[in-house]
Amino acid sequence: MITSLSIENFALIEKLSVSFSDGFSVITGETGAGKSILLGALGLVLGKRADLNSLKNKEEKCIIEAHFQIKNYNLKSFFEANDLDYEDETIIRREILPSGKSRAFINDTPVNLNELQDLSNYLIDIHSQHQTQELSDDGVQFQIIDSVASNFDLISDYSFKLKEYKKSKSNLKSKSELLQSVLKEQDYNTFLLEELLSANLKSGEQEELEVQYEKLNNVEFIKENLVKSLALANEEQIGVLENLKEIKLSFQKIANFSPEYNQLFERISSVLIEFDDVEKELSQLSENLFSDPEELDLINQKLQFIYTLQKKHQVNSVDELLSIQNDLDNKVVSVTTLESEIATIEKFIQEIEVQLNEIALKIHKNRAEAVPVLTDKLAAILEQLGMANARFNIQLTVKEEFYSNGKDEIQFLFSANKGSDFGLLKKVASGGEMSRIMLAVKSVLSQYSKLPTIIFDEIDTGVSGEIAHKMGEIMKSMSENMQVFAITHLPQIAGKGKDHFKVYKVIKENQTQSELKLLSNDERVIEIAQMLSGSTISDSALNHAKELLN
Repeated sequence: MITSLSIENFALIEKLSVSFSDGFSVITGETGAGKSILLGALGLVLGKRADLNSLKNKEEKCIIEAHFQIKNYNLKSFFEANDLDYEDETIIRREILPSGKSRAFINDTPVNLNELQDLSNYLIDIHSQHQTQELSDDGVQFQIIDSVASNFDLISDYSFKLKEYKKSKSNLKSKSELLQSVLKEQDYNTFLLEELLSANLKSGEQEELEVQYEKLNNVEFIKENLVKSLALANEEQIGVLENLKEIKLSFQKIANFSPEYNQLFERISSVLIEFDDVEKELSQLSENLFSDPEELDLINQKLQFIYTLQKKHQVNSVDELLSIQNDLDNKVVSVTTLESEIATIEKFIQEIEVQLNEIALKIHKNRAEAVPVLTDKLAAILEQLGMANARFNIQLTVKEEFYSNGKDEIQFLFSANKGSDFGLLKKVASGGEMSRIMLAVKSVLSQYSKLPTIIFDEIDTGVSGEIAHKMGEIMKSMSENMQVFAITHLPQIAGKGKDHFKVYKVIKENQTQSELKLLSNDERVIEIAQMLSGSTISDSALNHAKELLN
């Protein structure tokens, strides 16, 4: 319930602060006094879009703050889900800056408007006459009957399973489409894979083969140069080895005469050892080198196969071909894997369908049992409101499809007059009838579920006399289970309030302002008398006002 509201610099309100009690409160005032301004300010707290034109003084910010007692609303999970600090007395503040920017806070934590709107759904229901069309909405009709049927726990369980069901159906569709795509490519992929496997590729193989090919393809030229090099190295008179040995012998003779000569001797000795080793390798290479046309042909075939594969797959290396081979292998294997996954998903879908059907059946049975209870209660309340012949025919039809709240389709049929045929509520009920039906619905719901604070904004338009008296009684009865506000022009309803607030205009420093005041008992008598007879209050109006209050 809302416990207090403060408004600064909003429309015609300069500064206003008011506290509210539980139970039934009425708000009255002349047309244009500022009742709509009050609702507008409350709407901002509940997350409506801000407008810079709302500022009374365009150079100062507007602040609207509301305190709510939410201890009995089971909202801790909402606060945890939105990372907000929970307080039994929660404070919502809205600020509109002169720049036009708007800020919102829940318990001093900045929030966006979506979060504020989500929370407001649990706090206040502002109901005006034009909102009666909501009764024509299937979702609202189901909420009404499910409240009487106490179905919300079942629907919560059903919704969770339905979410899993839809997720699995979507996954099944995706896997099935993938399987069909893979199957279409299966033969081609298998061919490509077998072709790559037949190549027996190895990382680095291409480079090794290319080296071997060049060696075998130029064997005569290589042999010629190796032999020539060996001859130059081993020639008896002018060979490099013989000359190095002569140089070494010469420096060996003079090495002891100087450190420099000794160093040169050692270096020449090292060169001789190294060149001797080079000569042995040249000799070995020459001996092992021979022409092999068959091996050359095999290497050439393997290289041409690799080049063909690279061209086909548009790559430049064996490693890239191996990667493609691995992908193709996965695709070929994935058919079996996909078929197994699809079978598992199909089995899960069958199991959860059984569970959904069982829960949906329970929901339907509860609804079917609640229908006569709801229609009888609505008829009884509407009879008090001057609709003695009003009848409802609520039809539930079980369908094959899984809807968001079960498998039922609903039709709210209504007949206002004796002998009249039933018709869809939205087509046969007038605006005044819809207002009274909505009041009856809210009255019934207040007996079955913890509704948020409700504000009836001139829902009594078009009624008077005894009907107005009964509407007031119903609102007062509702206030036993919830906080109820009624903005009204009818004295019969104003007299039923536990608290009575008056909205009025005053002029201060040549500026018109709207103010809100909690009336005392004597002030209530005068206010109601004015509502009965106008600005000139007669004795009979005063007596009538006292009777209404008593």
